Amino acid sequence: MESNSASASTGLPNGSMKWGSIPPPTDPMATPLLTDLYQFTMAYSYWKAAKHLDQSVFDLYFRKNPFGGEYTVFAGLEECIRFIANFKLKEDEIAFLRSAMPTCEDGFFEYLREIDCSDVEVYAIPEGSIVFPKVPLMRIEGPVAVIQLLETPFLSLVNYASLVTTNAARHRLVAGQSKTLLEFGLRRAQGPDGGISASRYCYMGGFDATSNVSAGRLFGIPIRGTHSHAFVSSFMGLDEIVGKTLQSRDGSSQCNDFVSLVESWLEKIQGLKSSIGLYGETNKSELAAFTSYALAFPNNFLALVDTYDVMRSGVPNFCAVALALSDLGYRASGIRLDSGDLAYLSIQSRKFFAAVERQFGVVGFENMTITASNDLNEETIDALNKQGLEVDAFGIGTYLVTCYAQPALGCVFKLVEINGQPRIKLSEDVTKVSIPCKKRCYRLYGKEGYPLLDIMTGENEPAPKVRERILCRHPFNESKRAYVVPQHVEELLKCYWPGNSSKEREELPPIKSIRTRCVEQLDHMRPDHMRRLNPTPYKVSVSAKLYDFIHFLWLSEAPVGELQ
Repeated sequence: MESNSASASTGLPNGSMKWGSIPPPTDPMATPLLTDLYQFTMAYSYWKAAKHLDQSVFDLYFRKNPFGGEYTVFAGLEECIRFIANFKLKEDEIAFLRSAMPTCEDGFFEYLREIDCSDVEVYAIPEGSIVFPKVPLMRIEGPVAVIQLLETPFLSLVNYASLVTTNAARHRLVAGQSKTLLEFGLRRAQGPDGGISASRYCYMGGFDATSNVSAGRLFGIPIRGTHSHAFVSSFMGLDEIVGKTLQSRDGSSQCNDFVSLVESWLEKIQGLKSSIGLYGETNKSELAAFTSYALAFPNNFLALVDTYDVMRSGVPNFCAVALALSDLGYRASGIRLDSGDLAYLSIQSRKFFAAVERQFGVVGFENMTITASNDLNEETIDALNKQGLEVDAFGIGTYLVTCYAQPALGCVFKLVEINGQPRIKLSEDVTKVSIPCKKRCYRLYGKEGYPLLDIMTGENEPAPKVRERILCRHPFNESKRAYVVPQHVEELLKCYWPGNSSKEREELPPIKSIRTRCVEQLDHMRPDHMRRLNPTPYKVSVSAKLYDFIHFLWLSEAPVGELQ
């Protein structure tokens, strides 16, 4: 069964965000207090030192792609914009902070009472974009004390969102575009908030529907669901079915005993069963469950067929009910396999459907939808596809929503400029060295239309030009460099929250547009960057001028040792 909500991700009729009345974050727990204590202790220290209004620039980025891959999908931007649009400490929250920080002066709490994000500017890569390490997903500018209070919430809103969207995108790539992907993870997710987020961001990453009714209502995601094993095993026999009447699909006639019609079709199938080597009686309690469900949902009859025995009971019982529905003008949806050898059972089921179509002349019966579930993940789907199978849809839960293969993305939030002065964070681990100063970021495309690399430049450097050669350098490795003549140049960071400035701002698109962006970008990446095993690393570079400045600042900030 499938349902589509009329509302879109923003809760507004046309699905686009209207500036001036931005709703709060989807999760009511996302308040200014959803942060680490050290953000408030730093804010007090800034205030005490009269530095709280210093103008700062922070980058939010990650250092390594997840799941052993070479790409990530950026998600969570809309929730961040909702957060800052509604950022205001309430009186009870300030009272709590007073009790938690009793030595702080009263003036600090008066300051907290007045702050909002009207002096903050946020630049970001569009949500649903393919992104890479070191390149800022978001650049946040404004008074340093306020920006520090945004650090933990932003990381919380982006880290899991981007991780699970990437996981969904990887499942989509390995399954192929022809398969329907259903997210079934609510019951296994990390709490209700994790379940809601997973449904939203799996849809962004390319899934087609979710079992999560609440996510369907909130975000306009198609919802799917039929019945469980409990429904099947709750029936003892056909005599439990009380209402046996079913009107034909066009309303022109009525079957007064649908149960008898089903039984008559099952008798006809017995000979067909023998001809393909299946013997014995089917489970009649299962037949009762299927019949009862078909009476309730004749337009959306999809049966879970593995409660007792798939080929000796589940599939024949399904076919009997589906053929009875066909007599009344309905078309059954198909079956779901939730255990056993999914490849083998799907092939055998398809053969059975084909035999039914040949024997009884029901056009299209061979093409019944076969859905597979049962703890599927990226690896098992890849293996199933290589074995050959007759599955049209995959229902995926635990491994998808928990991001079982990697539990965290590891986004970081680093100061890169204060009062116009570039800052750098050094480390003995070169991967943890930050790239200083306010930057502009570009994606350069080659002759075949694929992205070649991303390049960061200083804010005031001229943008790369189409068909003009530019030297691109690895940020830290002197020998890794290359000239590029781009055929197309795309600037990545766009203004999504201009604060009080008059800068042009991007609207936040509806979730379906973000999903489309994600799928299209996956399709337009070079295949060797996207493959599941041993992908080619995607190049992230800096301009020659920025490279020189990074290393100048590195030498300037690093203490000089002394040997004795």
